[in-house]
Amino acid sequence: MNRSTRNTAQRWLDENRAAVVVEVTRAQGSAPREAGTRMLMSQTEVIGTVGGGHLELKAIERAREMLRTKDLRPHTEHFPLGPALGQCCGGAVTLAYGALDAQALARWPEPAALFHLQLYGAGHVGRAIATLLATLDVSVDWIDEREAEFPATTTLGTNWPDHIRRVCVDGVEGEVRLAPPGAFYLVLTHDHDLDLRITETILRRGDFAYLGLIGSKTKQQRFVHRFERRGIEPEAIARLTCPIGIQPIAGKEPEVIAMSVVAQLLQRQSLRAATTAPPARTASGATT
Repeated sequence: MNRSTRNTAQRWLDENRAAVVVEVTRAQGSAPREAGTRMLMSQTEVIGTVGGGHLELKAIERAREMLRTKDLRPHTEHFPLGPALGQCCGGAVTLAYGALDAQALARWPEPAALFHLQLYGAGHVGRAIATLLATLDVSVDWIDEREAEFPATTTLGTNWPDHIRRVCVDGVEGEVRLAPPGAFYLVLTHDHDLDLRITETILRRGDFAYLGLIGSKTKQQRFVHRFERRGIEPEAIARLTCPIGIQPIAGKEPEVIAMSVVAQLLQRQSLRAATTAPPARTASGATT
């Protein structure tokens, strides 16, 4: 992900390691990555990707030649992906090459998080979801009242990145008020009554972009009846997602559920981004 690539660039710069930054400066038509995507190259490592395939192979060869000859002067290359590289995308990409230095890092913006998530519950499913989210440009408050349930590493044995913040507090539903407007929420604790309290607090707040509650349709019906009796707005209740995850995907293993749920979060974020994007402009300047 771009955040991880930029963090590596900062570390390499601090270590005075020779490296080349390869940036997609223009993407036309059907291209594998968008403008602003960067890849970081040393003589022995490739961090990030500009889209793979023949395009990336050419970029790696060019960057390593720059490092071998110590000619790190900035330059660009334009690739029509079909005619020049035999890729079936059909678009065109312009790549810029330059040395990793303070100026290059200053021009490299800190990527914005795709979404802010409050993840309630550090059980098996919570751990599997957090492990997947550790690989994405997201901001996560992982909340549980049982400190011992937070594992020291991801399920893959890697260290937790900074964007996965483990929060252990009593009265975890009080954390709801600390989330930014438009946050995502996942409620999957070890206790149904706790699930009920947290979900009710989120529904009463009302400004969530996504609220997922783990459980069956039977649990969903029971919770909805309680929310209705407690005077929760029907419009808010209707936005509750339960069961969670893309349906139907067979399998109740934590890893399968996690894949389905994270895909649903990304799907919801893509829909949100599409509805808030500014209208496209034609060549004449008119909006479409």
